[in-house]
Amino acid sequence: MQAEVLLFFGLLFIVAFLYSSVGHGGASGYLALMAIFAISPIVMKPTALLLNLFVSSVSFFQFYRGGHFRWRIFWPFAVTSIPLSFLGGTMSIDNVPYKKILGVLLLFPIIRFFFFKNTDPKDLKERNFALSFLIGGIIGLLSGMIGIGGGIILSPILLLLKWTDQKQTAAISAAFIFVNSVAGLGGQLIKGITFNSDMIAYVVVAFIAGLLGAYFGALKFHQNILKNVLACVLALAAYKLLFSHA
Repeated sequence: MQAEVLLFFGLLFIVAFLYSSVGHGGASGYLALMAIFAISPIVMKPTALLLNLFVSSVSFFQFYRGGHFRWRIFWPFAVTSIPLSFLGGTMSIDNVPYKKILGVLLLFPIIRFFFFKNTDPKDLKERNFALSFLIGGIIGLLSGMIGIGGGIILSPILLLLKWTDQKQTAAISAAFIFVNSVAGLGGQLIKGITFNSDMIAYVVVAFIAGLLGAYFGALKFHQNILKNVLACVLALAAYKLLFSHA
């Protein structure tokens, strides 16, 4: 049992480090990890969102300090995502469909880590307000329902639309994750929140890893091999969630 606990904390550190290095809070990774270790979804959702708050805040600080944050691109997403994330947080989903939806959402960071490279600044395009509002609302609702900040969905969309480069995407995603995590937790507070007895230890490990990951990620630090390994782990978790009958 002790070895299993140590393995969990080691993997938690790696997930928080790698996610924060690309401006993510890591909720999808934490949820995948907790699913693998058979932690109840009742505990998973608020735990992932709380860890998101700590990791995304330090990640945002580092990328903001590096001059990568773009307010004019961020705010239309946030306007619609925040209230719908709160609404999603009030919703309850049965265990089986919850795992299936989570499995599908895990495909987003897998695609992000494997396939998206940096966008050349000369190829960037002007953002569309109406589309931003629509995307923000949809992601916000899903975020609150599942217990993620939504950055794993927003990041590949931003890169696909060529509205931001990778550093800008990381800064915007970190801010987006933070506000949605606050809103999602607010919605869950209405129903009542249950945490694991080791919650403080989770926060400490994720926060330290988030500090390190965000620091190196905001600099010119390349960890493509590690990101590919994480993508493979997430792919295994997605397969387990999607095709398990439990």
